[in-house]
Amino acid sequence: MTSFSQARGLPVVTLGEAREIGVLSSLALDAAAGRITHVLVAGRGRGKTAVAWTALHAVGPDAVLVESDVLPDPGPPGPHHEALGSRVLSEDGDDRGAVQDILFDASTGRIEKVVTTLGEVPGDRLLGLGDYALVVRAD
Repeated sequence: MTSFSQARGLPVVTLGEAREIGVLSSLALDAAAGRITHVLVAGRGRGKTAVAWTALHAVGPDAVLVESDVLPDPGPPGPHHEALGSRVLSEDGDDRGAVQDILFDASTGRIEKVVTTLGEVPGDRLLGLGDYALVVRAD
Protein backbone atom coordinates (compact mmCIF):
# COMPACT_ATOMS: atom_id res chain seq x y z
CA MET A 1 0.00 0.00 0.00
CA THR A 2 1.27 3.48 -0.91
CA SER A 3 0.23 6.75 0.66
CA PHE A 4 -0.32 9.98 -1.19
CA SER A 5 1.85 11.78 1.36
CA GLN A 6 4.76 9.48 0.35
CA ALA A 7 4.16 9.89 -3.39
CA ARG A 8 3.53 13.65 -3.43
CA GLY A 9 6.52 15.51 -4.81
CA LEU A 10 8.07 12.47 -6.49
CA PRO A 11 9.49 13.08 -9.97
CA VAL A 12 7.34 11.77 -12.82
CA VAL A 13 9.70 10.18 -15.33
CA THR A 14 9.26 8.50 -18.72
CA LEU A 15 10.20 4.84 -18.70
CA GLY A 16 12.36 4.65 -21.84
CA GLU A 17 14.19 7.98 -21.86
CA ALA A 18 14.15 8.75 -18.12
CA ARG A 19 12.91 12.24 -19.03
CA GLU A 20 11.38 14.06 -16.08
CA ILE A 21 8.06 15.64 -17.02
CA GLY A 22 7.41 17.16 -13.59
CA VAL A 23 6.51 16.15 -10.05
CA LEU A 24 3.39 14.46 -8.72
CA SER A 25 1.32 17.22 -7.16
CA SER A 26 -2.17 15.79 -6.77
CA LEU A 27 -4.49 12.88 -7.52
CA ALA A 28 -7.74 12.93 -9.49
CA LEU A 29 -10.23 10.53 -7.91
CA ASP A 30 -13.37 8.79 -8.97
CA ALA A 31 -14.58 8.47 -5.38
CA ALA A 32 -17.69 6.47 -6.26
CA ALA A 33 -15.54 3.86 -8.03
CA GLY A 34 -12.90 4.02 -5.28
CA ARG A 35 -10.10 4.64 -7.78
CA ILE A 36 -7.47 7.13 -8.81
CA THR A 37 -8.10 8.12 -12.43
CA HIS A 38 -5.15 10.48 -13.04
CA VAL A 39 -2.03 11.80 -11.40
CA LEU A 40 -1.65 15.55 -11.69
CA VAL A 41 1.85 16.64 -12.55
CA ALA A 42 3.32 20.08 -11.88
CA GLY A 43 5.85 20.82 -14.61
CA ARG A 44 8.65 23.31 -14.67
CA GLY A 45 7.27 26.65 -15.86
CA ARG A 46 3.94 25.05 -16.78
CA GLY A 47 0.67 24.56 -15.00
CA LYS A 48 -0.58 21.17 -13.93
CA THR A 49 -1.05 18.44 -16.50
CA ALA A 50 -2.67 15.07 -16.04
CA VAL A 51 -1.47 11.56 -16.77
CA ALA A 52 -4.10 8.81 -16.85
CA TRP A 53 -3.57 6.10 -14.26
CA THR A 54 -3.60 3.52 -17.06
CA ALA A 55 -0.45 5.16 -18.51
CA LEU A 56 1.54 4.64 -15.31
CA HIS A 57 4.12 1.88 -15.27
CA ALA A 58 4.95 2.07 -11.55
CA VAL A 59 4.75 4.21 -8.45
CA GLY A 60 7.98 3.61 -6.59
CA PRO A 61 9.71 5.06 -3.55
CA ASP A 62 11.86 7.39 -5.67
CA ALA A 63 9.80 8.16 -8.79
CA VAL A 64 6.58 7.67 -10.71
CA LEU A 65 7.29 5.96 -14.03
CA VAL A 66 5.05 6.57 -17.03
CA GLU A 67 5.04 4.94 -20.44
CA SER A 68 7.39 6.75 -22.84
CA ASP A 69 4.81 7.40 -25.55
CA VAL A 70 2.37 9.10 -23.17
CA LEU A 71 1.78 12.79 -23.58
CA PRO A 72 0.26 14.49 -20.54
CA ASP A 73 -3.27 15.84 -20.92
CA PRO A 74 -4.01 19.45 -19.94
CA GLY A 75 -6.18 18.08 -17.14
CA PRO A 76 -8.32 15.17 -16.06
CA PRO A 77 -11.73 14.78 -17.67
CA GLY A 78 -14.40 16.52 -15.64
CA PRO A 79 -13.90 18.69 -12.59
CA HIS A 80 -11.04 17.97 -10.20
CA HIS A 81 -11.48 18.54 -6.48
CA GLU A 82 -8.56 18.33 -4.10
CA ALA A 83 -9.14 15.57 -1.56
CA LEU A 84 -6.40 16.44 0.93
CA GLY A 85 -7.78 18.81 3.53
CA SER A 86 -11.35 18.26 2.36
CA ARG A 87 -14.05 17.90 4.94
CA VAL A 88 -15.44 14.36 5.24
CA LEU A 89 -19.18 13.92 5.73
CA SER A 90 -21.34 10.83 5.93
CA GLU A 91 -24.29 10.60 3.57
CA ASP A 92 -26.40 11.50 6.63
CA GLY A 93 -24.42 14.73 7.13
CA ASP A 94 -22.32 13.57 10.10
CA ASP A 95 -18.84 15.10 10.38
CA ARG A 96 -16.08 12.51 9.88
CA GLY A 97 -13.14 14.94 10.11
CA ALA A 98 -10.90 16.12 7.30
CA VAL A 99 -8.76 14.15 4.84
CA GLN A 100 -5.14 13.82 5.97
CA ASP A 101 -3.92 11.13 3.57
CA ILE A 102 -5.04 8.61 0.96
CA LEU A 103 -3.70 5.04 0.95
CA PHE A 104 -3.88 3.24 -2.38
CA ASP A 105 -2.72 0.16 -4.25
CA ALA A 106 0.16 1.40 -6.40
CA SER A 107 -0.44 -1.21 -9.11
CA THR A 108 -4.18 -0.70 -9.60
CA GLY A 109 -4.95 2.79 -8.28
CA ARG A 110 -7.62 1.34 -6.00
CA ILE A 111 -8.17 3.49 -2.91
CA GLU A 112 -7.64 1.26 0.12
CA LYS A 113 -8.50 3.83 2.80
CA VAL A 114 -8.73 7.51 3.53
CA VAL A 115 -7.04 8.72 6.70
CA THR A 116 -9.00 11.50 8.38
CA THR A 117 -8.50 13.58 11.49
CA LEU A 118 -11.07 11.32 13.19
CA GLY A 119 -9.86 7.92 11.96
CA GLU A 120 -9.80 5.83 8.80
CA VAL A 121 -12.49 5.27 6.18
CA PRO A 122 -12.24 2.18 3.94
CA GLY A 123 -12.05 3.00 0.24
CA ASP A 124 -15.20 1.04 -0.56
CA ARG A 125 -17.24 3.48 1.57
CA LEU A 126 -16.53 6.52 -0.62
CA LEU A 127 -19.51 7.98 -2.46
CA GLY A 128 -18.32 11.23 -4.01
CA LEU A 129 -15.93 14.17 -3.84
CA GLY A 130 -17.06 17.72 -4.53
CA ASP A 131 -16.13 21.30 -3.76
CA TYR A 132 -17.48 21.08 -0.22
CA ALA A 133 -16.63 17.58 1.03
CA LEU A 134 -15.76 13.95 0.50
CA VAL A 135 -18.99 12.02 1.13
CA VAL A 136 -18.86 8.53 2.59
CA ARG A 137 -21.43 5.84 3.39
CA ALA A 138 -22.93 6.09 6.87
CA ASP A 139 -22.22 3.35 9.40
